[in-house]
Amino acid sequence: MNRHPSDPDHLVPGVLWRWDPVGAAIPLVVDSPHNSTDWPEDFDHIVTEAELMTSVDAFVDELFGHAPTVGATLIAAQFPRAYIDPNRAEDDLDLALIDGDWPLPVNPGEKTEYGMGVVRRYILKGRPIYDRKLSVDEVMHRLEQYHRPYHAAVADAIDRAHATFGQAFHIDCHSMKPVGNAMNVDAGEPRPDMVLSNREGETCDAAFIDTAADLLRDRGYRVAINHPYKGAELVARHSDPAAGRHSLQIELNRALYMDTESFEKTAGFDALKTDLDGFLAGMAGFVREQVG
Repeated sequence: MNRHPSDPDHLVPGVLWRWDPVGAAIPLVVDSPHNSTDWPEDFDHIVTEAELMTSVDAFVDELFGHAPTVGATLIAAQFPRAYIDPNRAEDDLDLALIDGDWPLPVNPGEKTEYGMGVVRRYILKGRPIYDRKLSVDEVMHRLEQYHRPYHAAVADAIDRAHATFGQAFHIDCHSMKPVGNAMNVDAGEPRPDMVLSNREGETCDAAFIDTAADLLRDRGYRVAINHPYKGAELVARHSDPAAGRHSLQIELNRALYMDTESFEKTAGFDALKTDLDGFLAGMAGFVREQVG
C-alpha cells in the first residue's frame, strides 16, 4: 500500500489524492505521478511484484509531503505507471501491444521503442509485462478512467493558481535508478543525486530551474540539468512560459533514501526529507517573489 503524508483533502477513488494548501495559498503545484503500488484488479500482468517495483517512484509523494505546508497544492497518483503512465501522451501508444484496430491517432515516441509508452509493453529490457495483447476496450478504459482524470486534476490546479495570481509554477516529481539500465539512454552510467529538467528551456524560465538547482546544490547535492532526463508529458502539456505557466521535472536518485533491492527506506530518508522540506520552502519563497 502507499504511504501518504497526511489525510488528503480530495480523493478520486483509484485515481489520485490531492492535498490543498495549508494557510495562505501560493501558485505552486507539486505532483507525483509514479508513486503508487496499488495494482488494479484488472492489471493482468505476468511479472513479479519485485519487477513491477522497479518502475515505482516509491515514497516520492511522502518526500514532497511538505508542499501544502508552504502553500502549494500536492497531487499524487493512486494507480501505477506500469498500468498506465500519465507522464506519456495518450497517443504515445505501441500498436504492437493492441489486439484490434485502435480508433485514435498514434504518435509513438522514442521511449516507446524501449517498450515504455503510455501503456508499457516491457517492465525491463526483454521482459514483457503481458503474455497477450490488450484489447482496445482495456486500453481505452485505462485512458478514460486514470490517465485523463489525472491530467485534468493537474490542469485544474494550475488553472486555478494562474487565474488567481496571473502565474503558475509546477514541479513534477520522480525518482530514478542509481545507474541507467538497458532501457535508458544512459545505460550503465552512474547518475547524479538529482536531475532537473525543462525540455531544454521549453517548459519554464531559466530563473525557476536555476533557483531549484541552487537550492539543492547549496544542500550538497550533485545536480544535473536535462540529462539523462529532459522532461516528459506532464511538464510539456501543462507549461507555457510565455503565458506565465512554468513547469519543471525533478528526479531523485533512489540510492539517497531507499534500498533498491528491498524497496525499503534507508537511514538516508529522513535527511533527504528534511532537505526537501527546505527546498520546497525555498521554492515557495521564489514563487512569492514572482507574484508579489
